[in-house]
Amino acid sequence: MKSIGIVRKIDDLGRFVIPSEVRCNLNIHTGDPLEMYLEGDKIVLQKYQPGCVFTGAVNDLIEYKGQKVSVTAVAEMNAIIAQKRKKDAS
Repeated sequence: MKSIGIVRKIDDLGRFVIPSEVRCNLNIHTGDPLEMYLEGDKIVLQKYQPGCVFTGAVNDLIEYKGQKVSVTAVAEMNAIIAQKRKKDAS
């Protein structure tokens, strides 16, 4: 985990502000749902994505670099890559 040197206080209702530059870097916009995890004594927030980042599918998912991806999307990407390699080789 990387520290970014930003400290925020929690208000009386338990809220805190995520700075705009952090939200921008993580592609989080007003109204986006966030998912919360506990890892030991740490709270981890991430943008909630219930399905595949490419197709939106919610079944047959794997996680790759923190993103949910459907096996079907991976197979389709593999086919596209194979076609491109074949085209580049000729």
